[in-house]
Amino acid sequence: MKNPVFPPSDNPWPKLRSYPLHLLLLLVTLFTATWAGAEWAGKSPAITNADDFTLFMKAGLPYSLSMLGFLTVHEFGHFFAAMHHRLRATLPYYIPIPPFPDFLNLGTMGAVIRIKEPISSTRILFDTGSAGPLAGFAVALGLLVYGFLILPPASYAAASATLSPQPGTLIFGKNLLFILLESVFSAKAVPPMTELYRHPMLFTGWLACFVTALNLLPVGQLDGGHVIYAMFGDAGHRKIANAFLGAIIILGLPAFTVELASIFVPSVTLPIPEIVLRHSWPGWIVWAFILKQFIGTRHPAVSVRQRLSPGRTIAGWLCIALFILTFTPMPFDIF
Repeated sequence: MKNPVFPPSDNPWPKLRSYPLHLLLLLVTLFTATWAGAEWAGKSPAITNADDFTLFMKAGLPYSLSMLGFLTVHEFGHFFAAMHHRLRATLPYYIPIPPFPDFLNLGTMGAVIRIKEPISSTRILFDTGSAGPLAGFAVALGLLVYGFLILPPASYAAASATLSPQPGTLIFGKNLLFILLESVFSAKAVPPMTELYRHPMLFTGWLACFVTALNLLPVGQLDGGHVIYAMFGDAGHRKIANAFLGAIIILGLPAFTVELASIFVPSVTLPIPEIVLRHSWPGWIVWAFILKQFIGTRHPAVSVRQRLSPGRTIAGWLCIALFILTFTPMPFDIF
């Protein structure tokens, strides 16, 4: 016997008149992401002839296509889950971002869909929340595995030794999944994390994992918040969200304190052990503020509480495992 829920929409599919906007945003984002990919590959955006344009596209498309592929699969995971439950939802809105000087230029701020009616039950909430990260992670894993497979053998590393990074070099942190794959592909010449961007598949795979982890944060109405709320209820969600918020504040506070001290009292050296700073990222303080003030740590109640089926429970624990695998305590650092 089914619990009562809001009546499904007769035709949940998006209206045809909305298609041009979504297509335009996709094309603009493809352009800005290709531009970003070309810059990561060291190609100048200055184009004076057809050959320059060909080289520019050849350098940037591996990054942009793989990045947009991940975002598309992630968002359509949400979209088709909503369609399955006959919820009205929009197609993905891609978010382009133009390149800025001295800025971490990724070419896009991601993509979102909008579900245009209330989610009425725990099971529907779980399905729509979990479908995106699960689908997107499959692409992220595929990008990483393919990226490792096409690396040259380890003997190549000795023949092309990398120079020590210069001060100011950006370093990408390793998540548990990257460490595991690195051990599996130990026969390959795995690049240092300062040169990850030189390998588009590895780079976009790493970024896809980072985005997946951010979406799976167990807070508020993020995808992870939906999953935790559906699995553990309001009280469980509240405890887990507050505990996680405290954890990332602790994780980010040492480096954040040092950053503030360097600005306001540069002559003072704080007695914080180096090993602590190596695992601290000040950005988590910013994220904690955003989560608390703008996204919110609470999850709104659904009208129908349902026990999750065994399959959904397994999928929920899989989402938690994926969060652990893709979460990076210190995603970015400067050498």
